[in-house]
Formats: sequence, C-alpha cells, structure tokens
Amino acid sequence: MKFDIIIIGSGPGGYVAAIRAAQLGQKVAVVERAEVGGICLNWGCIPTKALLKSAQVYNYAKHAANYGLIIEGEIKADFNAIVARSRGVAANMSKGVSFLFKKHGITLIQGSGKLKSKMVVSVTDTDGEVTDYETKNIIIATGARARELPNLKMDGEKIFGYREAMTLDKQPDSMVVVGSGAIGSEFAYFYHSIGTKVTLVEFLPNIVPLEDEDASKNLGRSFKKMKMKVMTKASVREVDTSGDKCKVYIDTKKGEEIIEADVVLSAVGVETNLDGLGLEELGINAERGKVLVDEYYKTNIEGVYAIGDIVHGPALAHVASREGIICVEKIAGHNPDLMEYDNIPACTYTTPEVASVGMTEAQATEKGYELKIGKFPFKASGKATAGGNTDGLVKVIFDAKTDLLLGSSMVGDNVTEMISEMVIIRKMKMTGPEIISAVHPHPTMSEAVMEAVAHAYGEAIHII
Repeated sequence: MKFDIIIIGSGPGGYVAAIRAAQLGQKVAVVERAEVGGICLNWGCIPTKALLKSAQVYNYAKHAANYGLIIEGEIKADFNAIVARSRGVAANMSKGVSFLFKKHGITLIQGSGKLKSKMVVSVTDTDGEVTDYETKNIIIATGARARELPNLKMDGEKIFGYREAMTLDKQPDSMVVVGSGAIGSEFAYFYHSIGTKVTLVEFLPNIVPLEDEDASKNLGRSFKKMKMKVMTKASVREVDTSGDKCKVYIDTKKGEEIIEADVVLSAVGVETNLDGLGLEELGINAERGKVLVDEYYKTNIEGVYAIGDIVHGPALAHVASREGIICVEKIAGHNPDLMEYDNIPACTYTTPEVASVGMTEAQATEKGYELKIGKFPFKASGKATAGGNTDGLVKVIFDAKTDLLLGSSMVGDNVTEMISEMVIIRKMKMTGPEIISAVHPHPTMSEAVMEAVAHAYGEAIHII
C-alpha cells in the first residue's frame, strides 16, 4: 500500500495531523501500537480530568450545607467507581477518534512502526509479523512517557508513575507525590480530596514552579488550607520499599525527614519515545532526546517530519496538535502561519485551577521591561463569592512603553477556560486601554480580567 503521509503515533499530534491531512486530500495512514488517541486521550489529559471532576463533585457534596442543601447520610467516595468512570470516558474518546479516522478515510495500522527508509515504514504487529508500507512523507509523533529517576525506580506497585496512578486496585491511605508540576499537583489534589493522606514534595521553592510566583504561592496556600502537607525546597533521596509501607527519606533545609506512606507517585517529568524508530540508522539529527526540526517540523532528512513532545517546545497536547496542522498544511503545499511559541497557554486542573500565558513577572523583569502590573483577587468577585470559592486571582503584566500584554497568570475556578482571552489579546496585540474598554459581562469570573487590567492602569473600581 502506498500513502502520501504515514504518521507514527495517534496522540493529539498524530491524529489531528492525520485528519487535517485527509481534509487536504492526502492519502493518510496512522501507525499506533496501543490505544487510538495516544497517552493524552487514554492515560493523560482526558481521564485525569474525569478523576478531578469526581473529586470536585465529592467536595461539593461534602459541603452541601454551605449552599443551603441538606444531604442525609454519609457521603463516601467509591474509588473503584471513580476509576471505572474515568476509564469509560477515555474509552469513549478513543472510539470517537477511530470514528473520525473512518469518516475521513484514514487507514489505521496497529503495530510498532520503524523507519526502514525515508519512504518506507515497517510495522510489526502483535504476532511479530512485519509489513512494509510505502509513503511520500513520514511524520513521527510518538510522544513521551513518565521519566524515571535513578533514586526513584518505579516498580509499578509501591513506586509508580501517572499511568498506574489512574488505575489502582484500591485507594491508598497515604501517598507521597514527588514533583509538583501539573501532573503531580493534579494527582495530589485528587487523592487528597477523596481522603488519601498526601504529602507533596517539590525540589524548588514553590509548587507548580514554572508558573508566576504569585500563582504558585496562591495554589500552595490553597493546598495547605485543605490540610495537604506541602514540602518545598525538598528532595527525595531514597525510598525503602522492603516493608509493608514505603519509607521515604526526604532532604529538607531543616535536615532529613522520613515519611511513611503506602505508595509513592513519581511525577518528575517525561522523556521522549524515540527508541526503536530507526532514527540513528537513517541519520536523523537529535539532541538531548529531541528531534531537530525546522519551522515546519521537517528533519534533516527530506520527507521525514517530527512533531509533539519529541521536538523542542512545550510538551503540551495543544502544542502537538497545532504543530501537526502546520506540518501537514506545508506538506500539502499551503503556507501556514508559524507557531508562536511565546503565546502558548498552560493549564493545571486542580481546585483552584491554574492557567498562564506569556512571561512571568520574573522573566519580564529579567528581560529589562518596564512593567505595569495589575492584580484582581477573586475574593472581590461577585461571581466567585456566589460560587463559594474565592481563592485565587488574575494577574496581568504589561510593557509600560507599548501597553502590550507580556503575560498573565490566573488561579481560581474555571481559569483554564478564561486564559484563551489572554492568548487572543496577545495575538491581536490589544493594548491595556483597549482591554479596559471592552465590556465584560457581569457577574462572571472573566470580569476579573478587565478588573486586573484596570488595576494595572490605576483605574480599578472594585479594589483599592
């Protein structure tokens, strides 16, 4: 069989690229060794949000009296039912992608793909049978997996990564989460919310350390308010798994602390899936685990492209999807707009949520900008107060000379839905005064954007 494009990997980079390529008249095949939809749909973005939604509903039910509601009897979290719901959500989304493949005439090839040449992909199926497929172009979109530290070897039972954390047989009584990025913080919040005693350990001074310091500290305060143990400037030296419980040896600024827990979740980042693809044999250039590509994601080998987590840039699903679209549009002879890597939103789906785009205050200061900074706390928001959760804020950072938005950080309910406004503002190069004059509906959480900008310009109405 001959194709115009063969894509290895069906995650949010691969499947989106495949569908867009088919729309452009390309004959497309996708090689997938596991579930259609990749890690994001099956073991990442989607099922974790299902878990977090269950935790949110559970917490609403526990605090129903705060809303004038009486629920008789004890509210319990059914861990196995929560996990089953999450797996069902993931399965439905995966089926949806398979349906889209059929509707667009995309050939799905189950098996492990390897580049035999720049025009041939060899696929080994589950029975070990190898089939070669010819193509004009190859896109590698194989994503990443949980990173393993030498002193934190994962056995899948007592020490594990995000994948096992979604499908445990029973809810642990206690857990140490190592790493407080989006994955670590989300799982820490989920397990703590349903009753597991969680200790969150972060090497850097603040949790969610890539975020603006104000946002990091806000989330840290929320976690501590809900009685989660948060340890910053701390590192796990070793874990003893020989007993019934894990003994976690943690180095802190005050000395060693030993914490006993049923399990340890390692959430210290990801590493790329480049093994066994035949990249070295073909002479494809890579550096520090990332494939080197141009602005249209072409490697140094003509007709071979790479997108998503395996290339330099933020390892985010929406980044991979946009890269896939740009890549196939260029292959099809179009002239797509290039990715604006300085305008990529990042989201963490804890409660409260965290969202950001552009520079942090520290980054903008380091670059020498003269700044106008505005902040609007949700405790001054009517919608947040009515909703019962006033934790968090909206922070905006402007270039004082041009009035352009350099960055924004948000903490609060639904801020992952609100951050897109800031992405569009930055893309369209709206100025601070223009944002203030754009009427926002009342009462909404998104009013906080207008209010924060007004604060930056000394025009705040609802805060001093």
